[in-house]
Amino acid sequence: MSQTNDSPPKLERKAIAAVVLGNALEFYDFTIFAFFALSIGKAFFPARNDIDSLLSSLALFGIGYVMRPIGAILIGAYADRAGRKPAMMITISLMAIGMLMLACTPSYVSIGIWAQVIVIIGRLIQGLALGGEVGPATAYLLEAAPPAHRGFTASWQISSQGCAALFSGLVASALTFTIGDQAMGDWGWRTMFLLGIGVVPVGLIIRNHLPETAGLAKNIGTTLSNFAVIKQLIRNHGRLLFLTFLVIAASTVSNSTGINMPVYARSTLGLTETVSGAVPIALGIASILFPLFGGWLADRIGRKPVMVWPRAAIMIIVVPVFYWLAQGPTALSVYAVTFLMSALSSINAASVIVGIPESLPRAVRSAGLSIVYAFSVSIFGGSTSYVVNKLIVVTGDKLAPAYYLAAFSVVGTIAALMLPETRGKDLD
Repeated sequence: MSQTNDSPPKLERKAIAAVVLGNALEFYDFTIFAFFALSIGKAFFPARNDIDSLLSSLALFGIGYVMRPIGAILIGAYADRAGRKPAMMITISLMAIGMLMLACTPSYVSIGIWAQVIVIIGRLIQGLALGGEVGPATAYLLEAAPPAHRGFTASWQISSQGCAALFSGLVASALTFTIGDQAMGDWGWRTMFLLGIGVVPVGLIIRNHLPETAGLAKNIGTTLSNFAVIKQLIRNHGRLLFLTFLVIAASTVSNSTGINMPVYARSTLGLTETVSGAVPIALGIASILFPLFGGWLADRIGRKPVMVWPRAAIMIIVVPVFYWLAQGPTALSVYAVTFLMSALSSINAASVIVGIPESLPRAVRSAGLSIVYAFSVSIFGGSTSYVVNKLIVVTGDKLAPAYYLAAFSVVGTIAALMLPETRGKDLD
């Protein structure tokens, strides 16, 4: 795969579509789970009131994050040792199994506690896959892209999340309009998961025909063991990994706050199912366009400025805009706030996804990104929805999500300022 041309070759465009499909499927699952968290809670964790069922469902959402670090260590290091393609084949297959178990498991009323056992196992399997997905996929995009376009190419990882969110919002809105709120809560949410699983065979076929990353084949069999990878990462790149952990934590809290907006609109602001169901559309539109802008910008002015300034902007404006939203919630205001926060976060995330793996050598690139991403996302992605909803319940303050996001944005901004610039760096 040549990297000498100024514009991406045709092969790379196909590779982008295949590689980002796994990331898109992950975000589709997240969006659907967050949107139907209350319905899933009622199906598998019936309780005395809707709030308890919702919190139980959000806890199930977070369970999958427990396995992410294990998946990152096993699959991320495997991708450095055996190649990016076989690792990506494993992850997308495991994702499908986890989603299928959630979609097809009978409710608690039908089979009792076994329903809870099955869906918990399904989320653990999915967490294993997702922990190992981001490292191999991002490493592949970077290594396949022309040097001058690495930022824009890698930004498709983030843009694919927006595509998934937009698709899920459109389909959920159309299905809710067709079958009604009651049917959607009873069984329609299962249909949404099955629709996502339907793209997996296509993803497997396309990924199976990808060429392996250029220059990797000669290193297969000579790369480090999993233990040696971790040891080398900590010894040689410990400071970088710690700063990366903080930057990704801030980005993760931003993403999770956006994913939680349908629940926030419905449960906290009291908006209708129809209005809250369309929130992912605003999230999706911003998450499609602005990551690509962020990646394009990172190729021109550098990774570091694009990491810092959007995150600083979120830190400054998040509390005022949530205050405005809480004072008079309407469909227009919730869509506007969702779009604005998602746009800024997406620009920031595009530089993060390219700048961090560029800082790591090829022999530990996949494992390094996988591990630090998995630990950060496991801790904060798995807990943010639960924490902000619990804070709202405990404090009665509708601005709790804004305070939480502002605090993490302070940390993320400081950490980004301390990271190195990698624009123009030779990957080898």
